[in-house]
Amino acid sequence: MENFLQVVLLGIIEGITEFLPISSTGHLLIAEKLGLGSRSDVFNIVIQAGAILAVTVIYWQRIWQLLVNIRQPENKDYALKLSVAFIITAILGAIISKLGFKLPKEVTPIAWALIIGGFWIIVAEWLAAKKLDTVLITWPVAIIVGVAQIVAAIFPGTSRSGATIFAAMLSGTSNRAAATEFAFLVGIPTMYAASAKELYGAYKASGLGIHENWTDLGVGFVVSTITAFVAVKWLLRYIQTHKFTWFAIYRIVIGVALLLLLPSGA
Repeated sequence: MENFLQVVLLGIIEGITEFLPISSTGHLLIAEKLGLGSRSDVFNIVIQAGAILAVTVIYWQRIWQLLVNIRQPENKDYALKLSVAFIITAILGAIISKLGFKLPKEVTPIAWALIIGGFWIIVAEWLAAKKLDTVLITWPVAIIVGVAQIVAAIFPGTSRSGATIFAAMLSGTSNRAAATEFAFLVGIPTMYAASAKELYGAYKASGLGIHENWTDLGVGFVVSTITAFVAVKWLLRYIQTHKFTWFAIYRIVIGVALLLLLPSGA
């Protein structure tokens, strides 16, 4: 029963944090340090896939509209920009992988990333407020969002959604809803590709599923999917009338608390 509750909690944490600008990787590592247990890379990939599926369902109509009406100039332009952002991420990700980069497992860098990211959000909101509200996704926005995804991948605690949303806001798309939509849409193929790559790596290393508890994988996947669906639906309503400032405050408070309460190098 204890293991079941841990799996459910991890699924909830992943579902809530994957697309909110507060870092899923950081929160999962913190949960591990606080006693929810260390899980395999396959488990983490599977619950992440649940969150991706939820966002795919939420944006299904938008994705279908882009595909069916791809000949329309505005849809073709938007799809090309999504593609360029994804390609930039893929190329930079391949370079990082070739260099043998591994995510740190210590909480201290995560804490600093949470704090720095919190101030980054505050600055982005302040600068965006000084600009005319624009929903336009320009080529510089697409390029910078592609780079921002890699920055988030290198520094756990940064938050992929946070990095991409606020990169878009700072580089020209000041409208929160438009920046969020582009960040989430480019995140869908990026995260599916990253998950597939990690699963293939796990399969090559030891044979996928040999040492996995399939019940845990199934429960974590379902819980993450449902939780992410609710969380993203809430977020999309929230940003219509609110700034991201409270997420920034949360990040800063959690980051400072981690630095004060956990030993260095934990």
